[in-house]
Amino acid sequence: MVFGLLLALTPTASAADSTTDLGMDWSDRPGDIAVGNGKVFVSNGDRIAVADAKGQLVGAITGLADAYGLAMAPDGAHLYAALTGPRQVIEIDTASLEITRRIDLAAYPCPTHLARSGDWLWVGYGCLTTWGGGVIGLGLSTAASQPVVVATGLFGAPVLAAGGNTLAVGEAEVSPSDMFVYDVSATPTLRGTIDGLTNGTSGPIELVVTPDGSNLLSASAVPYRFERWDTTTLAKVRSYGEEPGSPGFPMGLVLSPDGTQVVGGRTNGTDITMFDATTGAKIHAVDNEIGDLVAGSVAFLGADVFAVLRSPYDDGLHLWRLEGFTRPDSMLTLTAPADPFVNRQLALTGRLELPGEAAPGTQTITVTHRLPDGTSQPLDNVTTTADGSFTVTDTPTVGEEHVYTVFWGGNGDFRGSVASVTATVNYAPSLTLTGPASGPVGTTLTFRGVLRFDGLNSTDGFTLNVRRTMSNSSGTITTTLPWAHPSSNGTYRFTDRPREAGVYTYTVEWLGYGLFPPATASHDVRVLTVVE
Repeated sequence: MVFGLLLALTPTASAADSTTDLGMDWSDRPGDIAVGNGKVFVSNGDRIAVADAKGQLVGAITGLADAYGLAMAPDGAHLYAALTGPRQVIEIDTASLEITRRIDLAAYPCPTHLARSGDWLWVGYGCLTTWGGGVIGLGLSTAASQPVVVATGLFGAPVLAAGGNTLAVGEAEVSPSDMFVYDVSATPTLRGTIDGLTNGTSGPIELVVTPDGSNLLSASAVPYRFERWDTTTLAKVRSYGEEPGSPGFPMGLVLSPDGTQVVGGRTNGTDITMFDATTGAKIHAVDNEIGDLVAGSVAFLGADVFAVLRSPYDDGLHLWRLEGFTRPDSMLTLTAPADPFVNRQLALTGRLELPGEAAPGTQTITVTHRLPDGTSQPLDNVTTTADGSFTVTDTPTVGEEHVYTVFWGGNGDFRGSVASVTATVNYAPSLTLTGPASGPVGTTLTFRGVLRFDGLNSTDGFTLNVRRTMSNSSGTITTTLPWAHPSSNGTYRFTDRPREAGVYTYTVEWLGYGLFPPATASHDVRVLTVVE
């Protein structure tokens, strides 16, 4: 039974969030995500998938080889992709999805990570398990750009981020890992090093530089948190998501367009968490059951956050859209009644709450009902009252677990929300017992009754306990009689032959089991002494 079960799914995804199968496989070297011109781009070996602002696939750039790192031009007109095998960077028109330029990097093996700032594209190159990695810069204002060497002799391909006149470079394949900060206002010049040994950092997964270049944010395999650094003093400014235990490995990081929120992604923990950029306070925390976050695959498009997930069952990749993630959360709660029964109306009560003093007013709530066989069906929408309360009614026709889910899609000010409750619906019992009102001592008395459960066709195999309580001038004695066995239609009978006079109370009892609650019935008989 459900005794006033209350469930509000927090943290939770918004009702308007979506997950789209990209039709791509993790084993094909999933790489990066980039957004621009109202589109989302995800690299994956021989192709770059293209989705619209709603997260729905609209095309692909195919015929590629080892597409990995992506970077978007500030105006969103061009996308840049690193092709590790061919040693190339390609430029793609984001409107036509045509390749408009190929930049050969024959002298720089395995170009992997990209970052864009101003007219410069920065390339982190280097093959796995080699010391031939480094960073070069490509000036995009000329048709035939000559690479500018920034760093060499790194182990594997470093991760990059750029903003303003700052370029950040992180050693991704060594432990502990240093992060290097360069001034790129003119010829790239090393400003300083954030020492990995001193700061306890290893394996940066993703770096973000603020648009003005003043701060660097890092998501590293170690420690289990996201960190912010001053790019002038190289001092740590603050940490985000510092929690006890193992909250999960940081796998992605992005700064909101207005710079007020930091979004971090993890694997083996909460998938996506939003923090206040200034205070570090947690704002949202959201999971998706589809799978784990792919490294470096979190991006903002307007107020929405996009991420790429890997299914653990088939390694398939999915694009997750979190609509309006910068907006405050709403919250739905849903409560089931304490005694739900088959063929009886149950009323679930709920409430929509908005943060602060905001009153929800009249809002439409969508309702779905998942039956015990796993199928789902929509129920009629319900409307909230001014204070956000609402009621959902239903009459289940079968027992077992019924899951009711309510959705609110949100609005321009608040994120939508979803809540579910599971009601274990029982079969209501009915037990009767009839027999004679009186009889002489020594006469066989016959009793009959019916055990039924509303909505159940057969009671074959059910057993009733039977007991007799006799009271007279000598006292009270209770005796257990043989069980009564209802037939398939619920009827049963038993007999008894009292040996002395008194008031006899016969009680039959169904003890209850699973979805079948207990029930009892009694009948009194006055047994008289026969005078000859």
